[in-house]
Amino acid sequence: MKNLILKTIIIALIAVGFTSCDDYLDVNTPSDAVNVEDVDMATLMAPVLQKTVYANYYTEATFGNYSQYFGGYGYSAAGKTQNSSTWSTIYLSVLPNVRVIQAKADAVGAKKYRAVAEIVEAINLGLAVDNWDNVPYSQATDPLETVYPEYDSGEQIYSNIIALLDKAISALQGSDDSGFSLGSEDLIYNGDYDQWIKAAYTYKARFQLRLMNKGMASPSDVLASIENGFTSNADDFELGMPSDKINPWYSGNVLTAQTGNYYNGPNDQIISMMNGSTYPFESGVVLVDPRLPKLYVRLIQDDYARPIADDETTTPWRGGMNGGQGESSDGEQRNVFFKDGGYLTSNGAPLILITHAEAMFIKAEALFLANGGNETSIGSSSDAYVAYMKGIAANMNKTKANGSDYMADTSVDVGEAGLMLNHIMKEKYIANIFNTETYVDFRRYNFSGDVFKGLALRIEGEDDESEMLGKWYVRAIYPTSEKTANSDVVGKNWQEPDVPVWWAN
Repeated sequence: MKNLILKTIIIALIAVGFTSCDDYLDVNTPSDAVNVEDVDMATLMAPVLQKTVYANYYTEATFGNYSQYFGGYGYSAAGKTQNSSTWSTIYLSVLPNVRVIQAKADAVGAKKYRAVAEIVEAINLGLAVDNWDNVPYSQATDPLETVYPEYDSGEQIYSNIIALLDKAISALQGSDDSGFSLGSEDLIYNGDYDQWIKAAYTYKARFQLRLMNKGMASPSDVLASIENGFTSNADDFELGMPSDKINPWYSGNVLTAQTGNYYNGPNDQIISMMNGSTYPFESGVVLVDPRLPKLYVRLIQDDYARPIADDETTTPWRGGMNGGQGESSDGEQRNVFFKDGGYLTSNGAPLILITHAEAMFIKAEALFLANGGNETSIGSSSDAYVAYMKGIAANMNKTKANGSDYMADTSVDVGEAGLMLNHIMKEKYIANIFNTETYVDFRRYNFSGDVFKGLALRIEGEDDESEMLGKWYVRAIYPTSEKTANSDVVGKNWQEPDVPVWWAN
């Protein structure tokens, strides 16, 4: 890694509040860096939390194309990605400041404050490994001692992640008489440590799903964690947008489309799952998933692909094929755009990392597998089915959709004897729109069409990298700045984007 910080007393401190990932992230000494002695834990915590959420947003801005939630203007499909904004955010804005928070907490015995910083550290480390596999960690925040840190293996870092979460949970469940506690600087839970315990357990269960692929965790381990995790939508780990800031999904998908600039459009994959194409409705009552109009809108386009008028007719909802020219899977031109004022694309919509709905789908999947289920088996336990339906209900409530008819339709209400893994993963896919976890799920199941019904490779275009034709992208590549500055990247760790990260290999 290039020398991210010139001195250990210099911290890449982001101003409290919401700032964009500006050019200063690419220089050695940020223009707003300050001395360690001049800041306290609370001053650092708010920007660390904000940047943690944005690191996930930067990742999903690319990975959402890979997981076929959206395609670029004209429905171009993303090629290889460095996700350099994510790298800069984690290694300049989050991990150095997390370490300072932890040191300051140790100095005053603020065990619970430190525990929250450890949870944040675990979340960012998981995101880093899920992007690039082997990454700097043990030497990453000591630039005076190690200008070019060695890379730790993804497997070792995941062991550290679980240890961090376990340590944090133990500390949060214990006593702390330091007199220091989280308050309004906690942009996620406003200082509620019980909520942080639930978040740590839910994240642990999420990470354990990856470890199951390597035989390092069992469904029982996942279930033990999730039982202590989120219990309602009030527990969701999300960052609310202040009134004077613009939600980036709104600015990048709604405003840009209205002004004729580059924008993302909803993909055929997600729309077909919700409009009755991939999973035909059987009751005759339900025409589309009731969440569909909460998220998207049908619009007529002009010759420049700008939305110009509502299309509230009986015209089917059509997304664009990933990598195509705007055509839908039925051969007609797509007509679906992200909704102005939609659940995820309103100006004030929160940025969401992990939810109660996802927790229920994690539980349903773990129970399904514990009952002997696999990618094509049919039927499971009543507990698995209850968790599956609770996940749907939680997301319906979250999106303020009336899901009663949908959940009663026999295409959804399949009963425990008819439950398949693809039912669980379909609903998790819908509930996790704009979430990096979907790309993890794709990789965990090796892009299986049995698990993700209707999933197909992007349409190949003339600008595709020739070495990736007919292949899925399965990781980000290291940023150019890292590749040129640290020989440990090329010599030991460089992998092409078709080589799985360790937990998917």
